[in-house]
Amino acid sequence: MLDTITNKIFELKSELGYRTALLNHAKNLPALESGDRYIVNTLQKEGVYVTTLDELGFTSTPQLLNAAYSQLSSMATPSHNSAGKLLPQIYTVTDLPEFSTWGQEQRLQNIVENYIGLPVAFQGVHLRKDLPNENQFGTLLWHKDSEDRRMVKIIIYLTDVEEKDGPFEYVPLSLTSLYSLNYYRIYHKLWKAGYIGINDDELKEIIPKSAWKSCPGPAGTVIFTDPKTALHHGTLRTEERSALFYVYTANPPKRPELCTQYWDDTFARPELSKESNSVKVGT
Repeated sequence: MLDTITNKIFELKSELGYRTALLNHAKNLPALESGDRYIVNTLQKEGVYVTTLDELGFTSTPQLLNAAYSQLSSMATPSHNSAGKLLPQIYTVTDLPEFSTWGQEQRLQNIVENYIGLPVAFQGVHLRKDLPNENQFGTLLWHKDSEDRRMVKIIIYLTDVEEKDGPFEYVPLSLTSLYSLNYYRIYHKLWKAGYIGINDDELKEIIPKSAWKSCPGPAGTVIFTDPKTALHHGTLRTEERSALFYVYTANPPKRPELCTQYWDDTFARPELSKESNSVKVGT
């Protein structure tokens, strides 16, 4: 009982400190162009904003794409695990300048900071190839990320993504508001599942499939999302999908131990030893 009370007091103090920090930093948020303000507003309202690399227009994009396709060409075809599931192939590429330069574009950082409301940390970037699977597991289950109170994840499709390729899919925030019954019903199901995730059938009991929002798009599609607030998943696919996943949190995040995967040797490229890939480069 004493431990429970102590933990509750700590959580309340932490939340109060967070709210105070938001208020204090509000006057220091960088100015935004009107189009970038629209991205922030849409993230706050919807949980997701979809655009393209061409529309963003960063000068570092050609170098990013050249490096991404070069790394993709070296990815081996993964084998089935013991349960017969094809696990995604993931490379951490945060240490490569072509990826980190794009991720630290000032305009991009300004968008993220205005959404998160605090000084931000660019945690890193994963290059990911997702393979065909018939059953939901891992990130194919509906879930929410846990690294911070607010986050921004930027997904860049490197291949054309249609329904057969398993596009990103989410539930709009308007349907899962903190003041709605849906919010608590979903969290109850996630709690029962150990926060690993819930499948389509379980979600249909709360949110009709017609309300889910799928995000197909050609190569170069860019998806801004807050994976902490927006319930989301990757859909089942019959064809592989390749994408980049950029991750941003407040600096420091609420749960820094969950962020190390974006820069340590958890998903090290084959040519890197543990020693050479154990130093964080993106902050």
